[in-house]
Amino acid sequence: MEDHHPALQRYCSKMLFSSPRCQTPLLPTYKKSFNTMKYKITRRDFLNGMAMTVGAGLMAPTQLLGQVTPSEASSKASYYPPTLTGMRGNHTGAFEVSHALAWGGVKPARYRKLNQHYDLVVVGAGVSGLATARFYQQRMGPDAKILLLDNHDDFGGHAKRNEFHEDGRMLLGVGGSVNLDHPTDYSDAAKGLLDDLGIDLDAMKANYDKPTDTDSVISLKGPDGHVSIAGKWSTLMLGIGDYEPAIRVLPLPHSEQDKLIEFFSGDRDYLNGLSLSEKQNYVESVSYAQFLTERVGLSEKTIPMFFSTLKLMGGPAASRFSVMEALYMGCPGIQGMSWLSELTEQIVASITSGEQSSLYFPDGNASVARLLVQKLIPTVVPDAKGFSDIATSRFDYGELDQAAHAVRLRLNSTVVGVQETGDRRVTVNYVQNSNAMSVTGDHCVLACYNGAIPHLCPQLPEGQKEALRYGVKVPLVWANVVLKNGHAWSKLGADRVSCPNDPYAVMTVAPPTTTGGHQPPRGPGDPMVVFMMGAPSVEPSSTETSRELLLKARHKLYATPFDAYEQEIRGQLQGVLGAHGFNHKTDIKAITVNRWSHGYAYEYMSLDDPKWAEGQAPHEIGRAQFGRISIANSDSEAYAYLDAAIDAGWRAVEEQTTLSKQK
Repeated sequence: MEDHHPALQRYCSKMLFSSPRCQTPLLPTYKKSFNTMKYKITRRDFLNGMAMTVGAGLMAPTQLLGQVTPSEASSKASYYPPTLTGMRGNHTGAFEVSHALAWGGVKPARYRKLNQHYDLVVVGAGVSGLATARFYQQRMGPDAKILLLDNHDDFGGHAKRNEFHEDGRMLLGVGGSVNLDHPTDYSDAAKGLLDDLGIDLDAMKANYDKPTDTDSVISLKGPDGHVSIAGKWSTLMLGIGDYEPAIRVLPLPHSEQDKLIEFFSGDRDYLNGLSLSEKQNYVESVSYAQFLTERVGLSEKTIPMFFSTLKLMGGPAASRFSVMEALYMGCPGIQGMSWLSELTEQIVASITSGEQSSLYFPDGNASVARLLVQKLIPTVVPDAKGFSDIATSRFDYGELDQAAHAVRLRLNSTVVGVQETGDRRVTVNYVQNSNAMSVTGDHCVLACYNGAIPHLCPQLPEGQKEALRYGVKVPLVWANVVLKNGHAWSKLGADRVSCPNDPYAVMTVAPPTTTGGHQPPRGPGDPMVVFMMGAPSVEPSSTETSRELLLKARHKLYATPFDAYEQEIRGQLQGVLGAHGFNHKTDIKAITVNRWSHGYAYEYMSLDDPKWAEGQAPHEIGRAQFGRISIANSDSEAYAYLDAAIDAGWRAVEEQTTLSKQK
């Protein structure tokens, strides 16, 4: 078999320039110049860092179960998690039971059998799990009995909806999975699911009030506060446009400015003197950070300004992107490399074409999850039309788990054991509201994180469990901040702000789209949502791999309480917008922090991962069918995109329905 590097192949095929991701800067932690802690949002995160999570792993099972956040309200009409603020994502109550299992082997000694048997039990109600349920329902008929179990208080997984109500208006924000990326390139299965859900791609494109792309902003900390410079930075960095005046405004030494001007011009081949094969080896085996310092000669204090794109993709592992991977993602450096002329032309054309390759719902891919739930359990929103009003429809969460429905979705339910039994059944044990319970199914699909599966299913072969443990998901933090109006943001003069030296690398407006019936702000006087993307920062060492950096950052993320995130958010917004009349004390109306300790699926890095033969990569070994148990998640595709989650669900259903036919 021909060797291949899956991640690089995907970068080549999809040209991922518009796909939002995150990371914090490699510079020291942001320092506050004023007291932000006096002005706190009412809702608080009750998790106080690692003290609780480590302690949970040491508790007896009965003590552990008492730590689970109850959700008795799930049967009440008032239960509506999209409007919760404070700490969301991996929130308190969503991970304590699973951490106790993974870290200490702690789980209940006995379970109450519910006498509930299903055709299919799905562990995880994210996009993969919901797509799995829908594919199975299509294949086996509307009467197929399906149970979905999820540890969170809301469905959708990373496709999280943040809903706010301010000054009589509904405001929506993206809590996790952001967009449909290049949907015209989706597989037939994924395209078919979008059609099944009534998603009109042409309408989405027409409904998106795409920014004019006249300006973005780079905001750097200077001696007297933030200095914000507007310009078409995505193209200026490629030597297109009048880049020299913009560079001269940057709060950098004149010598650094000179180097940037030469770098942007593309007149110099920074790999000159190397043979063609040596150049090829260099761009595949040297980090982009090293290239910028050693070849371009930039200071380590300057290079973070090039890392916004990489931080959105790799989080704390951004420093481990190779030169080639960085170039594919639109980072500068290729203009003077004539041997890469064809690639250069492709990348520049992609960035400058203005073609809208990514499509957005106002709440990100949460609308996709909502459309799936509507298909599976229509009574959750009986009067909704679907695509045309999905964003504004209020779901009745009390309808998710009703015995009268063929499909049931059970929230706040952490699975702790999955076992295939000799009677051609799968037993699934879980914990909900301090209660340990058990159900059975003819089939089970694990639509949860790869790293959790070896703990849930110890029956798996050791080699498969080892493969499942290989990838480390990218930790990240998505924050949505409601401002009472958009006056200060409007004066800034851009829709996207790059803040390479701040905790949140990128700030932008919530998707300005009317898709799904939502009406975004129409003027600076309206309340608005600022979408902030960041991740826990870690100082990389020369010996640490990307997976080691991601793991270290994950632990830091759990150890950071909501108060600290709020302080960072207030400080950064004040620094960037303060010169335009913004006052964090009065202008911030709500903050939601979506903490994803297990965020993006791990995508192989050329500096750290082998080039496996086809079929031998860890994600391929890890996703192998185990009898009546299949695996469906973006981890199983080593690809952190919506279509990967859908494709995984299709594959899992193919495996299990084929098994049914054989039996």
